[in-house]
Formats: sequence, C-alpha cells, structure tokens
Amino acid sequence: MLKRLLGTLAASSLALSGCATVETPPKGAIPGPALWQVSDSDTTIYLFGTVHALPRDKQWYDARIERALNASDELVTELDISDLARSSEALQEVGRLPEGQNLRSMMTTENRLEYEAALVALGVPVETLDNYEPWLAAMTLSLLPLLRSGYDTQSGVEVSLGERAGEDKKRGALETIEEQIHIFDGMPLEAQLSFLDQTVEQIPQASSGLDAMVAEWVKGDAVGLAALMNSQLSDPVLKDRLLTERNAHWADWIKQRLDQPGTVFIAVGAGHLAGKDSVQDQLRKRRVKVTRIWH
Repeated sequence: MLKRLLGTLAASSLALSGCATVETPPKGAIPGPALWQVSDSDTTIYLFGTVHALPRDKQWYDARIERALNASDELVTELDISDLARSSEALQEVGRLPEGQNLRSMMTTENRLEYEAALVALGVPVETLDNYEPWLAAMTLSLLPLLRSGYDTQSGVEVSLGERAGEDKKRGALETIEEQIHIFDGMPLEAQLSFLDQTVEQIPQASSGLDAMVAEWVKGDAVGLAALMNSQLSDPVLKDRLLTERNAHWADWIKQRLDQPGTVFIAVGAGHLAGKDSVQDQLRKRRVKVTRIWH
C-alpha cells in the first residue's frame, strides 16, 4: 500500500493554495477550467491551472484548451511526469527517518492520539508511517481518503495532457523531484509536525473538500477555487515555501522564456494561478502582461 501511495504522491501536486481577488467574466464567457496567456511578438506561453487527481469520469477538456495545446511546441509541467518511478524512489529515500527515530515519538500526546485515531478510521495500522518524516506522512495521509473516494492521479490533468500531446511534442519541467522534496524536507521539524497535525484534522472533510474544489475548477471560478484552497493552508511558513517562493521562480522562468520564439503550454496546480502572489501576480510585478482566455 505504501509503495502505491508514494507513486501516487510523485504524480500529484505537493501544494495548492491561493487568495481571492475580484474576477468578472465577460459577456458570453464559456465555463471551463481557467486558461491564461502571456505573449510577445514571437512567443506565446499558455498558463493552465490543473487538478492532479480526478474521478475517472470527470469531463474538463474543452475547445480552448485543445487549441492552446495543439498550437504549442512544448508541454511544461511542475515535474517530469514521464519519470514517476524515480520520483517515487526519491520520496521514499529522502523521507525516511534515521535509524532509531520514530514518527509518533515526535508528537505531543494529544496530536499522537488524534493521528492514531485517524489511521484507525482509515483502516491503516498505526505503525505504518513510523519510519517516515512528518512531511511525507502528512502527504501520504492527505491522499488516502481521496483514493478511497474514487480520485485517481491517472485521471489527473497532467497525465491526460501528456497523453493528448502525443510523443512528438517537446516536454519540460519547472522543477526536479529533488527540488520539490527539499521544499518539505528542508522545513524545520516544528513546521513539519504542524503540517502533519493540520492534515490529520482535515481528513474527515478531505473528500468533500476536494469535491468542492473540483467543482469550482471545472466551471473556471479561479477566485472561488483559491478561497477554498486558502482555507486549508494557514501556516505562513508553509505558504511561503509551497507557494510564494515557487511562484516567483516560475515567473522568472516564464519571463526569460519570452526571449525565445515558440509556443509553450504550462500546466501547474490551479492554486498557483490564483490571487495574491500567484504566478500571474508575480509576472505583473515583472511588467509582464497576463490575459485570461475566456472563449
């Protein structure tokens, strides 16, 4: 079970969140997942917010997305989705505690009892994650209730886009698995334990919460989606590491990519493309215009 979960983690987003801003669709706008464009005289870059795990029957691929993907020379995702096996191995190697350490012994008595109760409710032995660092235990626990509710990373947007793009389109990634892991592994232990405790508290509402997020995403309500996601990430240390810093790096990447001709389709977690300090916000700070594609 744990090996399967680590593979799923490698295919899924490590962070989603955002803050709401006012957004009014123009008359005649067609509902659908939000899509943006950055361009100059010889370069076009599409920005598409994704959901990394979806129910198998969820329909979201529309004519706007198809036109943008078909017109692009390159598909860029957060991670290289063609090498998930190596990503899974890296997660397990880096996220393992040193010999002699135990995850539950790091917790307060209250948090440990809540954690063990959550595992029992999920039908998982309480010792299952004892050998893993708090950040990896938190990520694993966040996925379990979703997988049991019919969500699947193989039905996620990145996997689908990769299949639709075919083998001839160039592929790229904004981060390596080592860089993404360091976001969590480099956090102080106190912040990791806080992340784990927040995850445990959210488990009872995990499935219904993701259902609500997917509903906002499918109809293209980036503001509503951001508000829901933001409610789940209250720790400022986590928010800076998972969102603000990464969004700034990605904005720098996009601005530099405008110096090269061509068309690029970038697909990243939808929470990175909404609200204050989003990728678009970071691009505007760099005097790069971002336009939403509504039709």
